[in-house]
Amino acid sequence: MDRAGALDRQNGYADLRGYAGIGDGRTVALIARDGDVDWLPIPALDSVPVFAALLDAEDGGRIRLSPVEPFTTTRAYVSGTNVLQTTFETASGVVLVTDALVTGVAGRLPWTELARRIDGVRGTVAMTWSVEPGRALRTAMPWVDRTVHGPVIRVDGVMLSVTGFEHGPNEPGTHSLDGAFTTSQGSRHLFAVSGTSREPVHPPNPRNVDRGIDRTVENWRAWSREFSWEGPWSDAVERSALALKLLIHSPTGAIAAAATTSLPETINGGKNWDYRFAWVRDVAYTLQAMIRFGLREESQAAVSWMLTTIRKHGPELEIFYTLDGRIPDDIVHTQAPGWRELGPVVCGNDAKHQLQLGPYGDLFDVMRSYVDAGNILDAETGRSLAAVADQACDDWQKPDSGIWELEEARHYTTSKLGCWQALSSAVHLAGLGQIPGDPARWEAERDRIAEWVNENCWSEDRQAYTMYPGSDELDASILLHAPSGFDRGERMSLTIDAITAELGSGPLVYRYSGMREEEATFVACAFWRAGALACVGRMDEAKSLMDELVELSNDVGMYSEMIESGTLDFAGNLPQGLSHLSLIYTAILISELDA
Repeated sequence: MDRAGALDRQNGYADLRGYAGIGDGRTVALIARDGDVDWLPIPALDSVPVFAALLDAEDGGRIRLSPVEPFTTTRAYVSGTNVLQTTFETASGVVLVTDALVTGVAGRLPWTELARRIDGVRGTVAMTWSVEPGRALRTAMPWVDRTVHGPVIRVDGVMLSVTGFEHGPNEPGTHSLDGAFTTSQGSRHLFAVSGTSREPVHPPNPRNVDRGIDRTVENWRAWSREFSWEGPWSDAVERSALALKLLIHSPTGAIAAAATTSLPETINGGKNWDYRFAWVRDVAYTLQAMIRFGLREESQAAVSWMLTTIRKHGPELEIFYTLDGRIPDDIVHTQAPGWRELGPVVCGNDAKHQLQLGPYGDLFDVMRSYVDAGNILDAETGRSLAAVADQACDDWQKPDSGIWELEEARHYTTSKLGCWQALSSAVHLAGLGQIPGDPARWEAERDRIAEWVNENCWSEDRQAYTMYPGSDELDASILLHAPSGFDRGERMSLTIDAITAELGSGPLVYRYSGMREEEATFVACAFWRAGALACVGRMDEAKSLMDELVELSNDVGMYSEMIESGTLDFAGNLPQGLSHLSLIYTAILISELDA
């Protein structure tokens, strides 16, 4: 297919299922199947992106690389890495493109460096490339500045340098740089985009960049060698762990919920949110996975970031924080049209104004896992956690917005169970001498919550735990409280069946009652169902469901937030940490329960 009719593009927008992510510990680039880099915030993941064709095909900006003539592509990550290789095949020949966000000798580079290496495999292939920064979500205009050391592109404080070898650069344009070359068997070509924000830019030696790609491969493989998992679905678990690594913000240790903003949760548009923040829930789940895998450096950095940030703004828990540990600013609406013009495109998330009780359970569950893994809490952290547990004793009785960040505050069942989980873990940690105080109050309130849920949230008519007292609506997040230990008996088993009947669609699951008409299925919920089945002893069903779910990723093992049940199209932000976390967590849970 030709450049004008690129793979899976409608009006310039690629299919979300077609993206693959690469990263360097600070930002993430998303590459479509046709070779275009449609998303790359510089310098950090939460920066206003200067390459954002993902959200604005006309003015968002992209980095193009492809054959001139019609082509097909196949691709895969280099084993054990987040370095992507795409094979372009044309009538005249074959080329291999290796894409990396290059890392340095001592970790991430102090600038962003996207490297694109092109190797001729067979025949001859005419290639074209361009670096076309966008308008920073329609807030700025790029321009090419001809300096004594070559052209640079400036936009909204970001400065970009393009270097390479055997890449055939043309005369600079006014807003972009481009070039063309022809490969032959055994030829090597390269171009690299280096970027900084409000700092001087370093145009690297392209031969050093070429070596840097190989160094980046080895850096990723060295990390993967520390990864310890030999259980079932090992390939999917390893790829999900690598996807999560993309979302770890190395300057602070924070973990982003997703790499993008404003991708709609339904193919028809709507529910567009910015997930480039660190949710306490997602940080907690990620930490559990990293602790299980023995990844000491990342888990220690994330725990330290989380505790320091909570102490700074506590004892009340925020739902999420910025990647540098601040309380987020209010939401900003931009003029960008959104993916396939299904806006709005926003920076920020209105959930910051909500009360959610679930983070209490998330925080304490991960601290329990952290201590049980052999770590020791400092005195200040112990006092802080004791204060948070006391706060949970008061707050559990309040209505909140629930795990799904709903507009109407209610006494949601899973919110109460989040507090139950927090107080259960607080009692456990106090028994180990890790947090101070008399746990009698925590134990008493824990038992009161359990009694309240059993009396008010179980429906004999539905034969299920319902979303909130007096309702007949169902909520898939209740499935999280089979693994939490609240209920692994008959009531939970019946609830699984009720959720499957009303919210299920094949192996996939909608979030709660009524969502079938509004949005796509929520990927994490499907994995939660598999985990809950294992907890109630329905192991064969759990394994069979996992077998189906691990096949629903895209061609390089990546998951978005949601999947349309009929078409299997991706929806929502991506790569979505919670989707990959849920795969990992469920694989571990099934393996341990089946041992």
